[in-house]
Amino acid sequence: MDTKLRGDIAEQAAVLHALKRGWGVLKPIGDRLPYDLVFDIEGTLVKIQVKYAWLHEPSGNYVVDNRRTKTNRRLMLRATYQPSDFDFALAYIEPLDIFYVFPVDVFIGYGSEIHLVETDKRQRKPR
Repeated sequence: MDTKLRGDIAEQAAVLHALKRGWGVLKPIGDRLPYDLVFDIEGTLVKIQVKYAWLHEPSGNYVVDNRRTKTNRRLMLRATYQPSDFDFALAYIEPLDIFYVFPVDVFIGYGSEIHLVETDKRQRKPR
């Protein structure tokens, strides 16, 4: 799967989970905005950035890139997000069908990647 397809899968999973919770979902047209979705939670609009976490096999951890990627046919540019770009980031782990939820300031506080440690490697189970 290419990265665009993985991103689409993560976004659709986020939409499904939001709808199951009774939240409204707004989807911007195009991909020029720094967020992927907006959730309407009891009248409050929340900007959401959705990321697909991939498995880093040597460590057994899931990894999320916390930078914005812009691509065209010849060039891929990465830039850091700003605190005003979105409210929360959702990191989706497809094989487990779970999301990690990060407030924007926590998400952008990491260098370039976030490593998510799952199951038997954790001292506590994730919430």
